Amino acid sequence: MSDVPAATPETGDEAEQRRRRLLRRPRLRRRRFRIASHSGAEVVSLRQLPTRERLRVTAPSMFTAANMACGFSAVPLAFNDHIHWAAILMTLAIVMDICDGAVARLVGATSPFGVQLDSLADLISFGLAPAVLVYTWVLPEWPVVAWFAAYFWLACAAFRLARFNFTIDPHADKRYFIGMPSPGAAAVVIATVFALEQPEADVGPKILLPAIISVVPAVLMVSTVRYRSFRDLVTPRTQQARITTGLVAVAFFTGLALAPATTMLVVAYTYVLTAPLGVLTRGLRRRVFGAESVAPPRQRQQSVFLPISGEDDEEVDEVDDQPL
Repeated sequence: MSDVPAATPETGDEAEQRRRRLLRRPRLRRRRFRIASHSGAEVVSLRQLPTRERLRVTAPSMFTAANMACGFSAVPLAFNDHIHWAAILMTLAIVMDICDGAVARLVGATSPFGVQLDSLADLISFGLAPAVLVYTWVLPEWPVVAWFAAYFWLACAAFRLARFNFTIDPHADKRYFIGMPSPGAAAVVIATVFALEQPEADVGPKILLPAIISVVPAVLMVSTVRYRSFRDLVTPRTQQARITTGLVAVAFFTGLALAPATTMLVVAYTYVLTAPLGVLTRGLRRRVFGAESVAPPRQRQQSVFLPISGEDDEEVDEVDDQPL
């Protein structure tokens, strides 16, 4: 006679529960959480990509993260009166911002996600950080003016970046930005801080300089004035373009080594003046260099403040036909 106790027979409910547990386990092992985009496109997880492909598609985001880290680090430095170090980190943020776009085009990893992440990083590095820099610069004698100047800059940078994301047109001329890009506007503040031995505001006419530096580039960011992107200079495709890029890089770094403050000031303020000078010399450039040397005519687009549904588009067309 065996000493092994006889198994207790299962009731119907217990057997059903055990069967459900067995059926549920493989489902849990196979289950993967998936993300769906609002456009209906399938989102592929990075886990599904080979290691080499994963590095390729994430390489631009690494530079974007470095851009954001530099901009974020500049904020506490500015609050602790280390204004020059904050300006240096903001300069590194500009370099990282240029690199992430260049790397994305080089490896073919441009994506809507990268565009949104880049804009969020730019809002920190070229929206919040310059605003804090202006705030701490003007604060000692003009706290109210400092707050308004800083907030005005931040608001204009946010509007400019949101408009840039909304109005992306794959058929538009990639040589131009609508409005001054936020890194170029931030470069004006950075270059001015570097050029001043003591970047502090004081009672009297000196308040005009911080006011102009914070207001004029901010207004240019939200304007519809077109600025050259110089994308062909950053990522040259022809031998002549590579030679031009090399000469510009040598001249720029030589200037930084000999006179960094003057070099940055000249570069930043020259870029600000490229738009008005471009308008003044448009006819001359067209006659001398041809139609490719000037910006193509702009096409009217729907307001960024209006909805995009079909019914609303018809209403917008009717409104546009009415005389103002």
